[in-house]
Amino acid sequence: MPFKDECRLCGRILSYNYLRRCWRCGKLFCVDCMVPEVATGDASRLLCLNCAQKAVSPKSKNKYAPLRAYLKFRSAFTDSVKLSFPQIDGIIGDNLPMEAYRSEKWWANSTYSVHARCWLEAGWETIEVNLKEGYVIFRKTQKIQSVALPKMRNVEKLKKSFTPPPSRIIHRKKPSKTKIAKLYARLKNLERQRVSPQKLKGSFTPKPPHEKRVFKKKA
Repeated sequence: MPFKDECRLCGRILSYNYLRRCWRCGKLFCVDCMVPEVATGDASRLLCLNCAQKAVSPKSKNKYAPLRAYLKFRSAFTDSVKLSFPQIDGIIGDNLPMEAYRSEKWWANSTYSVHARCWLEAGWETIEVNLKEGYVIFRKTQKIQSVALPKMRNVEKLKKSFTPPPSRIIHRKKPSKTKIAKLYARLKNLERQRVSPQKLKGSFTPKPPHEKRVFKKKA
C-alpha cells in the first residue's frame, strides 16, 4: 500500500504520486493546489497557491516602517534599545537580508539606505552592532516634543490660589419648656402602660354584690 499524506491546502489525503512539495515554503500540496512559478513560468518549480498569491500581491513601499513606529513608541520612556536580529524580524514581519548578518556596514546610519532612514527619522541611531551574538543597540538622538495642551478658558482663575467660601454657622432653635413637659408626661404614661398588666380582650371581671337594704317597720 503506497504511503499517503494530507494536502496542506485542500485537506485531501492522497498518495505521494499526487503530491508535490512547494518550492518556496517546502510543504506538501496536491497537484490541483499548485501552479508553476509566477515570476519565470518555470514548470519545474511549483508553488502552492498561498505562496503564488504572496508573490503576485503588491508589497508595501517600505517593510521597515514597523521598526520606525516601534522606536517612536520606545522613545517615550527610554534612551537606548537593544534588539536582537530575531526580534527585529518579528517587528517588521519579515526576515532581514543576509547582508545584515554578515556586514556591519548594513547597520550604518546612512540616509541613502531605506532601512537606516527609518530609525533616523524616528530619532534614533545605531551605536553598537554585534554580528556574533546577533544584536544591535540603538540610541535616541532627539527628544520627543511635548504635546501642546488645548487652550483653556479662564486660565487666570485657575492660576489663583483656591480660597474656600466661608462656612455658615447654623443656629438651632431651643425647644420650648411646654413642649418638653408634654413630651416628658407622654413618656411617663408609656412607661406606666408598659409596667401595668395588660387586660385580655373579652375577660370578665365580676362586679361586687349589691348590699341588701333592710327596711325597719314603723312603730
